Amino acid sequence: MSHSHSFHIPVMGIAFTIDTPLKVAHFGIDSVVSLVDDILLEKLRKMYCEKFELQYNEITNKVKDFRAKRITSYLNLMNHLVDEKYSALKNVSLDKIEDIKTHLSMLPSGVVLKQEFTKLLKNGIDVSEVKNWLATHLKKGRIDVNIMTKVDKENTFNNQKLPVEYNDAHAALRGFANSKLEAAVVLSAGLNPRLYAYMAQFDDFFPNENGLIKKKIILKVSDYRSALVQGKFLAKKGLWVSEYRVESGLNCGGHAFATDGYLLGPVLHEFKEKRGELINTITDVLNNALKAAGKVVPKAQLKIAISAQGGVGTHKEHAFLIDEYKLDSVGWGSPFLLVSEATTVDNNTLKKLVKANENDLYLSDISPLGVPFNNLKNNTKDAEKNNLIFKGRPGSCCPKKFVALNKEFGEKGICTASREYQYLKLKALDAKNLSADAYEKAFNSITQKSCTCVGLGTSALLVHNLSTKVEGEGVSVCPGPNMAYYSKVMSLKNITDHIYGRDNMVTTTKRPNIFIKELNIYVDFILKKLDEVKSNMTKKEANYILTFTNNLNNGITYYKSLFNSAKNVFDDVKKQALSELDINERLIKQLQHKIKQ
Repeated sequence: MSHSHSFHIPVMGIAFTIDTPLKVAHFGIDSVVSLVDDILLEKLRKMYCEKFELQYNEITNKVKDFRAKRITSYLNLMNHLVDEKYSALKNVSLDKIEDIKTHLSMLPSGVVLKQEFTKLLKNGIDVSEVKNWLATHLKKGRIDVNIMTKVDKENTFNNQKLPVEYNDAHAALRGFANSKLEAAVVLSAGLNPRLYAYMAQFDDFFPNENGLIKKKIILKVSDYRSALVQGKFLAKKGLWVSEYRVESGLNCGGHAFATDGYLLGPVLHEFKEKRGELINTITDVLNNALKAAGKVVPKAQLKIAISAQGGVGTHKEHAFLIDEYKLDSVGWGSPFLLVSEATTVDNNTLKKLVKANENDLYLSDISPLGVPFNNLKNNTKDAEKNNLIFKGRPGSCCPKKFVALNKEFGEKGICTASREYQYLKLKALDAKNLSADAYEKAFNSITQKSCTCVGLGTSALLVHNLSTKVEGEGVSVCPGPNMAYYSKVMSLKNITDHIYGRDNMVTTTKRPNIFIKELNIYVDFILKKLDEVKSNMTKKEANYILTFTNNLNNGITYYKSLFNSAKNVFDDVKKQALSELDINERLIKQLQHKIKQ
């Protein structure tokens, strides 16, 4: 990485990192903004323009391509405001020296910059010399953006269906591409061929002769094969993936994209072993595509960064991931929800997160996308949903329709959390004349879906005292399991000191190792799957469970070797970790034996 920090702040929900760059980018910290909700982005743009006395021209939904234009305008505003703060930090005066010291104090211990700055001030403060040094050495963090590739709803304008480039994900991509940012788009939730092909229409995604790319691509992946397939697909369009962001399928917050039992450690090991192969394979594909398209072929070898995120919670784990797997960065998500200097979380939700324990954090089926979703018990959006069910009016009024993707009842998509969809489903359910138990189970399955595309954005409205008349005040929040081990609000200095081993913010001695926690979650996941199908298991389902558990067994074998060979790294948890590996190994063998009978 070109930056001094070895961590980044991933996207969290829709609102929780929506203005994080404005809070941390001038300190050299990369963060990721969600582009799901252009309505929210426009409200915040208006608010920030008023706050900083900048001209604001509203972009209404009457304007063609309003979604892309809103996104471009918001990102340009963030870029401008971050540049202002960054310039102010570098344009130091005598009374601002302490601010520089604070900035540098958050860097990793032992970073040369700290030592150089101390040496610079040793014989007194020469403001001109300090300014020159800062201009050379300080780097600002990137304002990266996230697009969930499959959340690509079709749109209309004046009751006419628009071409595919006006779909939600396409418009978000265009909004980013047309912005002034020199940053990266993080593509998550799998391959979207049409969206990937559309990227090739924007020059900023292509390398110049020196290998520089203004708009970089980061792929969020869960295994090496997925990285190779998607990387080659994009390379055939002349597009280079600058970073592969490996995410633990079940140990992250937000939507949980479970792998087929592939665990983080073995996956990262494969990336380390095959990194050169990945670069060489994709470089050949890319150069051939660029030549065929008559585009510039870079003289320099393009670089690939490998990062990881999901469940990391201590300095030892952070340092181990970087050293063992040669990572360029590690993502720290859920703990930052307790850092108001970095994220945007309303007070009520903040208090609930502080008090949350392991039992309060669970993998739910509330997401309208039909993907398991990390959830916090008793969040205010679920309370709002349950109140509507109690009143006999289940479902959301669906004011934003970002995930109105279900076409079960017609060509026009509707959201499975919406009142319209749930009314139609319950009407059909009533006609089935099911037993009381079967009816209740089906009813709960339909009505448990929550309006997350609103709930995950409301926190920003509450924090900034903006109207929630349309959205309501219910907040959805999606922390990872790691949140259970943090129980106090932290400052930005607190959390950076924790990441770099200068302090400890974990509030329990019972926190499991990152790898063991992920394994336990995966075992629970497959046991639940088995329970769902055991009464009438098909051959396909049996093969899936056997494949899944075989991969878990391979991961356990890898971890046994890793823990036994790691010296002076996991000594404090090694005995417990090896014991839990043995327990899970026996459990999986018993499970496989039952299936094979």
